[in-house]
Amino acid sequence: MPRYVIERDIPEIGSAEREALRGAAEKSNSVLADMKAEQKNIQWEHSYVAGDKTFCIYISENEALIQEHAERSGFPATKVTEVRKTIDPVTAED
Repeated sequence: MPRYVIERDIPEIGSAEREALRGAAEKSNSVLADMKAEQKNIQWEHSYVAGDKTFCIYISENEALIQEHAERSGFPATKVTEVRKTIDPVTAED
């Protein structure tokens, strides 16, 4: 399944307290569980929180499911980018 990076514009998220982040994760998990029960293939891997944005990594059958999750959870999907390839330090080796 494709992997996506979702950029979410959320003012001051970088200074959010742990409880607020926990609440956001619980909301996201709840929506994902509902979607899974509906036989929709979407999975949250992790997110990076920075300043006024989050960068979330998801695995999903398609971008439409990413957009559906954003709408149902109330978290904006400002920009969705499909990951085509990954590279790391090992990529430079023979």
